[in-house]
Amino acid sequence: MKVAIVHDWSVGYAGSERVVEQLIALFPQADLHFVADFIPDAQRAFLAGKTPTTTFIQNLPWARRLVRHYLPLMPMAVETIDLSGYDVILSSSHAVAKGVLSAPGQIHICYCHTPLRYAWDLQHEYLREAGLTHGIRRAAAIGILHYLRLWDVRTAHGVDRFVANSNFIAGRIRRVYSRDSVVVYPPVDTEYYTLSDDKRSYYFTASRLVPYKRIGLLLDAFRQMPGRRLLVAGDGPDLDRYRRAAPTNVELLGPVPRSSLRQLMQHARAFVFAAEEDFGIVLAEAQACGTPAICYGRGGALDIVVDEQTGLFFRQPTAESLRETVGRFEARTARWDSHHIRRNALRFSIQSFRDNFLQVFHSATHAPEEECGPLQVGS
Repeated sequence: MKVAIVHDWSVGYAGSERVVEQLIALFPQADLHFVADFIPDAQRAFLAGKTPTTTFIQNLPWARRLVRHYLPLMPMAVETIDLSGYDVILSSSHAVAKGVLSAPGQIHICYCHTPLRYAWDLQHEYLREAGLTHGIRRAAAIGILHYLRLWDVRTAHGVDRFVANSNFIAGRIRRVYSRDSVVVYPPVDTEYYTLSDDKRSYYFTASRLVPYKRIGLLLDAFRQMPGRRLLVAGDGPDLDRYRRAAPTNVELLGPVPRSSLRQLMQHARAFVFAAEEDFGIVLAEAQACGTPAICYGRGGALDIVVDEQTGLFFRQPTAESLRETVGRFEARTARWDSHHIRRNALRFSIQSFRDNFLQVFHSATHAPEEECGPLQVGS
């Protein structure tokens, strides 16, 4: 059985690339096809020596730096990928990968991180990043995004089985595509992110510093709590702006090595999380360290955190709601059980992802297990 793995553009090893990494582990003979591949050499280990075949997006001017600006061309690009020689197509899609063309007799399983993000939930952010804030160019862009939404819905018919990364995304798939899906949580390296009972006084968050992550909300909340210390790890276009805006009790650390990230998670009093994420792997990593969470009660966080047991939710995306929840967190008399928090996070282990994805694969293809697994972590 010949398998193709299709992925959107990639600029580094992030959440969706962790899924691709495990698909490669499950199907080591599969061929890779990316819309574009700008992964730095230092982060390419997850590809296991494979070099993805790419589309014409790869060679467009300034694509490495401005790849998302070519989104209107990506439906055409992904439809140029020739998959006629494959029995099974596995797409890892947060944008256009699920839109590859398939033929009768082929089976297409889509691991959907979200329906086309920039045409649905993040349309306005996409327009701002592209500098399309007013005038005729903005109107034209809105028309293109309308076309992209139509294309996104139409190409859902080419998918035989949808796999969602959370119940939140399963609901979005149902709403946008009118399709059911199976939830398989993305892989979290619970063997690396290990338990520590040594909790200290600081609060911590880690995030890409872009507007929808709501780091500004955290700064505003902790500005009103000068007696609490917040550490923020992560890089992004808003880093300098946040550093200028941060109160004295908030420290923007910038990008940190993975080992330092683990230590910061392990020893934090709580992990603070304000974004409405599709899943939120970094939140699950913090929980694997036995660290309780204070997070916005929407999105994938509802799959990860058990309210009052492994963390607390704040219900409104406001600094006041977060501040009130920090107060509840500190007033709590019962001690947080770090061992229970970690046990809850083990649902998201790499082995769990492999086992659950293989179940979907065998159900969709009726392939015998010996064609692809099962595999143990470390295989």
